[in-house]
Amino acid sequence: MSTLDAYDVIVAPVITEKATAVSESNQVVFKVRRDATKPEIKAAVEQLFGVKVVAVNTLTRKGKTKHFRGVKGKQQDVKKAIVRLAEGDRIDVTTRI
Repeated sequence: MSTLDAYDVIVAPVITEKATAVSESNQVVFKVRRDATKPEIKAAVEQLFGVKVVAVNTLTRKGKTKHFRGVKGKQQDVKKAIVRLAEGDRIDVTTRI
C-alpha cells in the first residue's frame, strides 16, 4: 500500500471524551472510508504511524435526519475504526498526520 492510499483510508482521528477514555487502554479511534476493510485499516495505521496493530474493530454510524432553517437534510453515514495497539506503542492524535 502506498502512502497516498494509506491517507485515503484514514480520514481523521476522532477526538471526543469517549475516544480519549479509550486511549487509556492503548486504543485509538479513527474515522475511515466507508468501504475500507479491517486489513486495509491495519496496514494504513501501521504504515503511517510506525506502530504494531493488534486488532481493529469497526462500526458504522447511520446518518441522522436534521432540520436546518426549515430545510430537511440527512447527514452522511460515518465509519469509525477502533484500533488496539501492541503494548508499548502509542499514537499522539493531537499531532497532524
